[in-house]
Amino acid sequence: MDFTKISDKLIPANYLKLAVESQRPKEIRIKELLEKRKLPEDGWSDDLIELVVQQLSALDSNNFSHNVGLGEREARIVCDLVAKRHYSLGHGIGRSGDLLEAQPKAVGSSILGQLTNALLLDLIHCMGIQSCKSCFLVPMATGMTLTLCFLSLRKLRPKGKYILWSRIDQKSCFKSMTTAGFTPIVINTQRKDNEDGLSTNLHEFETRIGELNNEEILCIMSTTSCFAPRNCDDIIKLAEMAKHHNLPHIVNNAYGLQSTYICHQLQQGQRTGRIDLIVQSTDKNLLVPVGGAIVAGFDEAMVHNVAKSYAGRASASQSLDVFMTLLSLGKHGYLQLCKDRKQHFNELKENLETLAKKYNCKLLETKGNPISLALCFDGLSVDQPTKLGSMLYTRGVSGTRVVAPGPTKTIDGYEFKNWGTHEDLERSPYLTAAASIGITSKDINVFIKKLTELLETLKGDK
Repeated sequence: MDFTKISDKLIPANYLKLAVESQRPKEIRIKELLEKRKLPEDGWSDDLIELVVQQLSALDSNNFSHNVGLGEREARIVCDLVAKRHYSLGHGIGRSGDLLEAQPKAVGSSILGQLTNALLLDLIHCMGIQSCKSCFLVPMATGMTLTLCFLSLRKLRPKGKYILWSRIDQKSCFKSMTTAGFTPIVINTQRKDNEDGLSTNLHEFETRIGELNNEEILCIMSTTSCFAPRNCDDIIKLAEMAKHHNLPHIVNNAYGLQSTYICHQLQQGQRTGRIDLIVQSTDKNLLVPVGGAIVAGFDEAMVHNVAKSYAGRASASQSLDVFMTLLSLGKHGYLQLCKDRKQHFNELKENLETLAKKYNCKLLETKGNPISLALCFDGLSVDQPTKLGSMLYTRGVSGTRVVAPGPTKTIDGYEFKNWGTHEDLERSPYLTAAASIGITSKDINVFIKKLTELLETLKGDK
């Protein structure tokens, strides 16, 4: 509505002019977003975010006052609470068979999806992966999104059936390969020169590549972010290996987007080698509900092939969550969260080092893992570490993991010794704790206080 045309019989013209001028900054910010498709430097207010979302929602046909729908899918929402939760964006993202294609009945949702992808690409560049050419949000968590990537690669390498995989004891990562019908070639991690951290076994990768028919290898899959004491894979060396052997390389970057160290490894890996696709979680990196992942790559056609492999259209919920969150934070807000995370990682590490000295434990040295830490319990009896884990959980500490070697786990017919430790060799039980994005000093202080109290209790039980 053009408020400048309101009759002065309703309101004096000078009053109206002042009121209209007050709205111009909002209009300018929305116009800049639509034209530049970049993250705003500073976060937007909730009112401004809602305004732009409501304007986009009004462009979808199900919200036209004169619309009469005769199709089998007309974005009818019967519950008002559901309609309010989704801002009546019921048509979803993409069209059947292509997540990046616009919908004629959902102009607003299509713009929302494309804007979200553009903001994500800008964020990826800001974090250090400046050569990234394209990305899009998938309404599935990381594991299923990896499966989608593998299936899209099959069209390019129809004889491919093996995936060379650097072992990480995370079930969804492994099942992403078997669910897609591929055969994982498990490359166990290694400890170099009695180091605490677990590193990529590059020699084993070379050996297995030499044993297999190149055409039958679908790709190499590496992992950046994982539970200590496993380090980030040697992305640069694996990328160079992939380039040398002309093999696709997919990186599971689950919660690595929040780390500039990891992002720079990815940028350097592509510069000197080959990285085809990078997959990262939205909830772990962007602080939104679980259910989305970002597929990014250095070749636009490769990324679009994945989008075209998605069957059907997609929910707009994850795009809406990410869109609103990115506008709320702005570039400065997100980068500040990442800066704070680095400081909190050092804070957590210092506290655990102090605690380790007091209770005859050892904080494992894992220089290649900038997010997760592992505290080894050499001084506790056999059942005490597991007991400690359950005691922490009942006292409100979530996310920590107590890992004890010994159990063998079978997943889809594949047997893993010492499941949870990322390796066949045994070591003393240990506790992992992560300083991921959003953690606060209060979280760390409460955790250290409760862990200290429990270690005192266990010390008395000896």
